[in-house]
Amino acid sequence: MNCILKNASVYMCGGFEWTDIAVADGKITFDTGAAGENSVIFDFSDCIIIPGLTDVHVHLREPGFSYKETIKTGTCAAARGGYTAVFSMPNLNPVPDSEENLKVQTDIIERDAVISVYPYAAITKGERGEELSDMEKLCEKVKAFSDDGRGVQKPEIMRRAMEIAAAHDKIIAAHCEVNELLRGGYIHDGEYAKKHNHRGICSASEYEQIKRDIELAKETGCKYHVCHISTKESVEAIRRAKAEGVDITCETGPHYLVLCDEDLQEDGRFKMNPPLRSREDRAALIKGLQDGTIDMIATDHAPHSAEEKARGLEKSLMGIVGIETAFPVMYTKLVKPGIISLERLIELMSINPCRRFDLSCGINEGDTANLTVIDLNREFTVDSDSFLSKGRATPFEGMRLFGEIRMTIAKGKTVYTEEGVRNA
Repeated sequence: MNCILKNASVYMCGGFEWTDIAVADGKITFDTGAAGENSVIFDFSDCIIIPGLTDVHVHLREPGFSYKETIKTGTCAAARGGYTAVFSMPNLNPVPDSEENLKVQTDIIERDAVISVYPYAAITKGERGEELSDMEKLCEKVKAFSDDGRGVQKPEIMRRAMEIAAAHDKIIAAHCEVNELLRGGYIHDGEYAKKHNHRGICSASEYEQIKRDIELAKETGCKYHVCHISTKESVEAIRRAKAEGVDITCETGPHYLVLCDEDLQEDGRFKMNPPLRSREDRAALIKGLQDGTIDMIATDHAPHSAEEKARGLEKSLMGIVGIETAFPVMYTKLVKPGIISLERLIELMSINPCRRFDLSCGINEGDTANLTVIDLNREFTVDSDSFLSKGRATPFEGMRLFGEIRMTIAKGKTVYTEEGVRNA
């Protein structure tokens, strides 16, 4: 369907300008006449149009755990959240540690995904950390490798993985966690844990492995990306590594930027890994956004069944959903108060992820249309019962937010409007 998007403020070349834009045969054009007489016209007065959002950290749960989420439901949720591309994590069954196992996932993606999905391959076989996956062959099929959900404990395994990735110009995206420092913890080792007699996860379990991997990245020249950082020490270690010229990027999640352990409730929708940290950690993450240490915001969208999240802080599974609320949460809590600019938020959620993971970005004449239309003035209340994701566990339930997604165009096709997801 050719369409013309009129009267919006369009993000181009780092800033906004009022202009009409058209999608003709799946391509962007500023010649609205090229869309033809039968094109559908949308009036987006007082809205912005930005390059489609990209999330480099999403759990689509299929194959293996489709009762939690499927590629169809997860990508429909992503489209509603304004995303045109996501990277799917490999803690699946089968784990994508070989070409054969990866194909199980890519066949479903080809059949069911409503936006672009780029799967990670596993670093190690079965994500068990003992033996490398078939990385040499998988390098031809994926952009990056991760054992998300588990830290690679053996430095010699991670070093060899980085060497192979460097030789093929691929990214290692690391979930950093030292198992021996976990000690059965499940929330941050802070005041809330002490007051309510919960077992805590210390910050060192995250930042010590980041420090180890930074040294390995120096040795190997690998493109190294750190997943979901949550501590002030992690921010500082990455800041120093960048100053030293290490090829390193990192992400954090909306929940770490808005909440801290003082906001915890005895409810599974506040349980994720890494956990909500201290007020001081949150301040350090925000500073990292402001000074460029943190490169991108990723949701770590991790749906579970209602039963799996109904067991309180101690016994619920780790993980929350967030892909349908990420942009409005960040706009409301970071941009409107003046903590970061709107342009910076677009860099964090669209431009930088695309640049790091080698996707096209921006809004340019002749590009395949990957666009998100947002009404920054429209206010709504988070209601998980309305989510398109199968997951319902969100710490933002009931929050009043600004910045509703009006339309998402992915791969040249309109995949979401206010009437719902198309072609689902």
